[in-house]
Amino acid sequence: MAIYDLRLDESPATTVLSSFEAAVKRGVTARLMFNQDHPAGITDPPPPEIDWAFVDRLRSVGVQVKAVPGVPDLMHHKYVVRDAGTDASALLTGSTNWTNDSWTREENVMFTIASGEIAADFAVNFQGLWDKPVVALSGRISSPWTSLADGTRVRPYFCPGRSLKLVHAMSRSIASARRRVRVCSPVMTSGPILGTLAEVCEQRKVDVAGVYDATQMDEVQRQWGSQAGAAWKITAFHSIIGAAHFGAKRSTPYAKGSIHDFMHAKILVADDYVYTGSFNLSHSGESNAENVIQIESAAVAEMCVAYIDRVAARYGGAPLKVA
Repeated sequence: MAIYDLRLDESPATTVLSSFEAAVKRGVTARLMFNQDHPAGITDPPPPEIDWAFVDRLRSVGVQVKAVPGVPDLMHHKYVVRDAGTDASALLTGSTNWTNDSWTREENVMFTIASGEIAADFAVNFQGLWDKPVVALSGRISSPWTSLADGTRVRPYFCPGRSLKLVHAMSRSIASARRRVRVCSPVMTSGPILGTLAEVCEQRKVDVAGVYDATQMDEVQRQWGSQAGAAWKITAFHSIIGAAHFGAKRSTPYAKGSIHDFMHAKILVADDYVYTGSFNLSHSGESNAENVIQIESAAVAEMCVAYIDRVAARYGGAPLKVA
């Protein structure tokens, strides 16, 4: 398990602890790594608030734990690998941290992928960071497409090692879309993605819509305003939200111990391609330890479009179309 933030109230913490204890007793090796630190003054993404007492409880029942230093770049993964290399192999990944806020107050998504090949790729990524907990050296894994049992094709990406490949793959998918693009991300700050989205919106040939976290994007724009050379990003962002139908969640500003109710889901849909995982569409995410699954599936894309449109409508986006 690679989880950015780990902080649960007593009831869910006890449930999770009991599951781990039972697994260890039946001979399962359980390993957990998480982000230890966070650069001061950065709110993209909001800092973790690790519950060290809960970590100690996990360790006491036999779970191996490792804190990965989050300075200067974050261990921002959110995934679980089960039984890699066996018939029971599976991957659980998405935007969800192990926190009460993630499970109850924030918008989040998770995907379960039953694939020995994909589980093995993530196990290799995990092992590399476990053995050498240096974020900047991780993610140097190039993975091909894998076909699942139902014919769905999936492909993983890991950052920072393959971050440029990831953002350019996302940008190509946006640029080549012929029917629709949906964006669901707390922030949009990656240069290639911002630029491509702005160009597609300007052309007005594709249905573009989505949702973001307005509070976090306000902070990002303040940061851009103080950076030489970042003015074009402000222009690009405003051209996107001016031309397309975007919802904007006004979440509670981050403060230690406050309620976290961010729009936290991370999905990009371009026609029948879906990208989802721990990666915000952000410049900082390109340097963090992140994971993304690219999925080629009309059915999954339709499901994700419906989800994004529902969330966007909740926060001022275009209303849902009723057949």
